[in-house]
Amino acid sequence: MPMPDHVDIAIIGGGIAGTSLAAALAPHRSVALLERESAWGYHATGRSAAEFTRRFHSEIVGRLTTASHAFMSGPPEGFSATALLHRRGNLLIASHEKREQLDAITEAELRNAPPGATPVEPQTVEQALARVPFLNPDWLAGALFDADCWDIEVESLLQGYRKQAKAAGAHTLLNWTLDAASHRDSGWTLNSADQAITADVVVNAAGAWADDVARLCGVSPLQLIPHRRTAINLPVEGFDVSEMPEVNEIEEDFYFKPDAGQLFVSPADETPVDPHDAWPEELDIAIAADHIDQCTTLEITRVAHSWAGLRTFAPDRLPVVGYDSERPNFFWYAGQGGYGIQTAPALSRLGAALAMQQPLDDDLTALAITAEMFSPARFAR
Repeated sequence: MPMPDHVDIAIIGGGIAGTSLAAALAPHRSVALLERESAWGYHATGRSAAEFTRRFHSEIVGRLTTASHAFMSGPPEGFSATALLHRRGNLLIASHEKREQLDAITEAELRNAPPGATPVEPQTVEQALARVPFLNPDWLAGALFDADCWDIEVESLLQGYRKQAKAAGAHTLLNWTLDAASHRDSGWTLNSADQAITADVVVNAAGAWADDVARLCGVSPLQLIPHRRTAINLPVEGFDVSEMPEVNEIEEDFYFKPDAGQLFVSPADETPVDPHDAWPEELDIAIAADHIDQCTTLEITRVAHSWAGLRTFAPDRLPVVGYDSERPNFFWYAGQGGYGIQTAPALSRLGAALAMQQPLDDDLTALAITAEMFSPARFAR
């Protein structure tokens, strides 16, 4: 289906944010989803830890996660050929120096479980070793097990949303770079090297490039800062890691989980950077490997693979969703940080309602989710 010259809504950015929003909007508006790369979800979406967890994030992100759980657990018929979630579990570990932090976090999580969540389980060293036998018993002081942690089939989620969007009439285009934008009372003209598209509304779902897109559109940026996060894959000799839980250091200094027979390891770095096709720094690779050397008995012989992705945060680390106060038909949909994939079901419904200037769904308001929480108007400019 050829791309039309005019659409109601043009969405810039084909990661999980833009694609899920396109799926929510396309049944009600004509939509163009525009991605400058040659593949959907090339940057942050394709380089995530693929984790869905009910705990250990801010309260408001927790509400979005709760509102996303039903969709993730039981997506609509035909959305995906495979389940979107596979239970993994999360073992939070603490060294002797952090025993007090472990006790405090355990007490807080037992007292404040999310609605419907499984209670966490304090773990002795022996119980933790039964779950992950190669943990170093000399390093380990104790642990906490959270059953409510799942692996996400990220590609299935992304393609399911893309399929939904296209079935509802959305037009999708790869290799489309925004070179210039102009605005008149009648709407926007978006120019690339090969094609100009006009739209009533522009949605900025450009992730790490969101402030750059705003500038191209003559809109003041919001200080959305990309942060590099590094990951490595380590071969594991002598252990079948396929059924082990994810393992997080109690204050998330690092984490690791199974990945195709190896260990996916991250030093949980958050280094502010300019938007770019991210790559890992040698120091961060070494830090990740050193964490595994300290907390396990594994012998690290080589790093099989290393990479990095960008997690983009607003100053208050909450998503930015809503029309710009200076340019009313410029819609922000960015700043999802490390939670864009797991909150996509709820956030896309919220974004679609706000873009169409309709009330939020009842389940969102029942969780005290409001438009004001995410409005770009909360930032002084």
